[in-house]
Amino acid sequence: MLRFAACALLLLAVAHHAVAADAVPLFNGKNLDGWKAIDGPMSSWHVEDGILFCSGGGGGWLSTTKEYGDFEIELEFRVPAGGNSGVFLRAPHEGNPAFAGMEVQVLDDRAPEYANLMPGQYCGSVYGITPPKTRVSKPAGEWQTMKIICQGREVQVFLNGTEISKTNLDNEQKHATEHPGINRKTGYIGLQNHGTRLDYKNIRVRELN
Repeated sequence: MLRFAACALLLLAVAHHAVAADAVPLFNGKNLDGWKAIDGPMSSWHVEDGILFCSGGGGGWLSTTKEYGDFEIELEFRVPAGGNSGVFLRAPHEGNPAFAGMEVQVLDDRAPEYANLMPGQYCGSVYGITPPKTRVSKPAGEWQTMKIICQGREVQVFLNGTEISKTNLDNEQKHATEHPGINRKTGYIGLQNHGTRLDYKNIRVRELN
């Protein structure tokens, strides 16, 4: 039985590795091919040494040129002190993507100016909808990992290797008036320009059929 269990765990590990291998880069590490600025200047977005970063100012967001429905996205991010951004899911190009689509918050949780936010506004939250069930964000200046699985009516968020939320959007219809994006089936993936420097790298996506 122990040998069987060990083999089963090995097969699961291999399967998980194969799944990760299916992911394709959303950011090629060299330029912004495949991305476009929405409601703000493209000049706020830059590429240097394999890092996609926002210099702040100008507002708006950086959108993929392709729409996605069910997908898994993995990325690394680094926030400065007081840094603020977000990853948009299934967002349209019209309206505020945090509400017309969905946003997973990217934030310096330890910044004094954010000490009194609502629970659903901290790093890794599905903004305004689902707060993280545990706070595992790292201090400003450190690279962090995020994985988001957006499949059907479920949105699952992992921060630094820990699952911090799993949301069934059918159970969140009380938010639908303010956040109509929870009922969208497809849209663009995006990165928010919230006026601060924010670094991203190793952005990969896997479409889920």
